[in-house]
Amino acid sequence: MRIATYASHSALQILHGAKKEGFETVAFGPAHVKPLYTKYFPVADYFIEETYPEGELLGLDAVVIPTGSFVAHLGIELVEKMRVPYYGNKKVLRWESDRSLERIWLEKARLRLPRVYEDPDDIDGPVIVKPYGAKGGNGYFLAKSPADFWEKAGRLGITEKEDLSEIQIQEYVLGIPVYPHYFYSKLNRELELMSIDRRYESNADAIGRIPAGEQLGLELNTNYTVIGNIPIVLRESLLMEVIDAGERTIKAAEGLMGGLWGPFCLEGVYTEDMAFVVFEISARIVAGTNPFVHGSPYSWLRYDFPVSTGRRIAMELRQGVGENRLGEILT
Repeated sequence: MRIATYASHSALQILHGAKKEGFETVAFGPAHVKPLYTKYFPVADYFIEETYPEGELLGLDAVVIPTGSFVAHLGIELVEKMRVPYYGNKKVLRWESDRSLERIWLEKARLRLPRVYEDPDDIDGPVIVKPYGAKGGNGYFLAKSPADFWEKAGRLGITEKEDLSEIQIQEYVLGIPVYPHYFYSKLNRELELMSIDRRYESNADAIGRIPAGEQLGLELNTNYTVIGNIPIVLRESLLMEVIDAGERTIKAAEGLMGGLWGPFCLEGVYTEDMAFVVFEISARIVAGTNPFVHGSPYSWLRYDFPVSTGRRIAMELRQGVGENRLGEILT
């Protein structure tokens, strides 16, 4: 068995972790990135210059590890039909990508959530508008009133209420962005807190470097495209709340779509009154785990040797092979 993933997002970490656990590795994707995975960071034993080379992956006895880029480039429909073994529960994809289904999931998990506006004309305070799908913050925008919403939405081609089916309008909750990364072992039935990050977003983080008076004069439009990630270590007194949120998310998933296993991330903010408000879930490995290729304070506390999220995936697959239980974690 070999471990494979699309050559983007968190592939370096996934393939590095797989090699640490003794697996051969496969990267696939556009030809121009091949040197990244075979020369500059030699983590891929095989590189296939295709978006999804199903036949070759089957021939290599590969297991595919999904990432945000993988789903974005291939699309949910193709992923659901793919014949190559897939680590995780494919049914989760639609719950993650459809913000209405995602809301049902997070509500069932009893998480603190921001208000959602069904009608833009009801906006009575700051909101953040998000297109559906894993877009890395691209296309997000802030609005403070119905008029402000319609003016900015027009730039995305949204000009009437019939166009609203591909976006969600969320209350903008003021707080510190916090993105805890979890791993749920289906084989051991245990949740692990792997690491925590916050995103570095353009141009949202860049605007803060410009004095307020000059910002008004420039008439800047805020964008939330993610360009990198920054490690965070939370106050120890906050960790149980974060872990409990992950446990409730796992329990809710078991009843809704047959379970969530492997890596996932709850994306939220901590408010000034120490409330963890969750606005989104990424039900797969997130790029925010990339600063922790050598592990995080949390993975060190648990394992006392370097365990990235990519390596933790490989450890689970290694256990599945050793216990003849791969069928329980592959779909």
